[in-house]
Amino acid sequence: MSESEAQDSGATATEQQDAAEQQDAAEQQEKKLGLDVTVDAPTACERRVTVTVAREDIDRYFEDAFTEMMPKAEVPGFRVGRVPRQLIVSRFRKDVEPQVKGSLVLDSVTQVGNDQDFSAISEPDLDIESIDLPAEGPLVFEYSIEVRPEFELPNWKGLKLEKPVREFSDEDVQRRLESLLTRFGSLAPKEDAAKEGDYITVDLTIKDGDKVVSQAEEEVIRIRPILSFRDGKIENFGELMEGAKAGDTREGEVLITSEASNPDVRGKKLQALFEVKEVKQLELPELTSEFLQEIGGFDSEADLRDFVRDDLDRQLDYQQSQKSRAQVTASLVESANWDLLPDLLRRQSVRELERSVLELRRSGFSEDEIRTHSNELRQNTLESTERALKEHFILEQIAEEENIEDEPADYDAEIALIAAQSGESLRRTRAQLEKGGMMDSLRNQIIEKKVLGLIYEHAEFTEVPY
Repeated sequence: MSESEAQDSGATATEQQDAAEQQDAAEQQEKKLGLDVTVDAPTACERRVTVTVAREDIDRYFEDAFTEMMPKAEVPGFRVGRVPRQLIVSRFRKDVEPQVKGSLVLDSVTQVGNDQDFSAISEPDLDIESIDLPAEGPLVFEYSIEVRPEFELPNWKGLKLEKPVREFSDEDVQRRLESLLTRFGSLAPKEDAAKEGDYITVDLTIKDGDKVVSQAEEEVIRIRPILSFRDGKIENFGELMEGAKAGDTREGEVLITSEASNPDVRGKKLQALFEVKEVKQLELPELTSEFLQEIGGFDSEADLRDFVRDDLDRQLDYQQSQKSRAQVTASLVESANWDLLPDLLRRQSVRELERSVLELRRSGFSEDEIRTHSNELRQNTLESTERALKEHFILEQIAEEENIEDEPADYDAEIALIAAQSGESLRRTRAQLEKGGMMDSLRNQIIEKKVLGLIYEHAEFTEVPY
């Protein structure tokens, strides 16, 4: 083939490709519905969409449905595939109507989503069954959809942030070691008065005035400065129980969160009556070579203490991250004065809790510590979720503008960290996350972590004592 023939051949191939692309575009344009769309914005995060589908499109969908039906329609007196079209239309119109209506509505919603400039964050609030398909004239229906608010991105470069730092002493390591060994310890009766760190067995009664709200018998509680329930807490619990003995009764005040499951006690201060049945102290196991091997394959107590020191460093990293993130959030959401829908906040509170739990697990916190933190989050659900959701929208927009995406390797790294801290295999950890529906939370965590890393690269840090 000569050079000129090759050039002609190349030009022909290019022209054919362009022609094919133009034909595909034309076909796609032909398939588009002739919609009349009105979009109202009742709030920053909500759109009310009214869609009018032209009669021509309704008739076209009916014709397509009948065309698809003709080769397999069965009518007495006719062979399959030989039934006259008009007979199929008159006989099966009612049968195909739900299919046509469903296709029209779903295709319309999809087209609106592609054509409009809002970013949906939920499925449309749409009841297809309640929509009537008219015998004449256009089809009109409405739906609501939650969207990401539109806002001007705040300046996120050059933020001035504080970084808490500290060196851990041998005393810090000893305290953390004792805390980690508690799950291997055993409780023994104690004759002396109770002090912080001891365990008490109590009959617990929660009252609202003279009305008993809840009761529990033989509850075993560790004495800590704050006693955290799912829906409330006692701030001075350590002081309250200091010096308690079997037979004593102590009364404290429980502050119930405004998001408590029981609406009758939301935001109230209730009375908590503790009847002490027994005081116990925790006896930690002896650090024998057999025990050290059993709990983690440690060759010596020094190896275990090195592990504990590393554990403290990981938790310090977590606290530094939380401190930095809180400062970033405060700066970014300062101008985010748009309102969020209560239903959206309630749903997203689950995502925020899942994200926090994943962060705690990868940072080496115990399940007991995670439960305490989860209780704290639940008690400030709407307030903390509103702040976190606004932060999420801003970080997502930065990710889009900076082309930050999640990669398979990101998931592998995060799951490996969680598995290492929990002592589970990678395969089991991934399966648990997938079964629990937490992969979406993990994806959000990965994106947000990458964006925060970018923000930190452009920030000015000042070290302060932790």
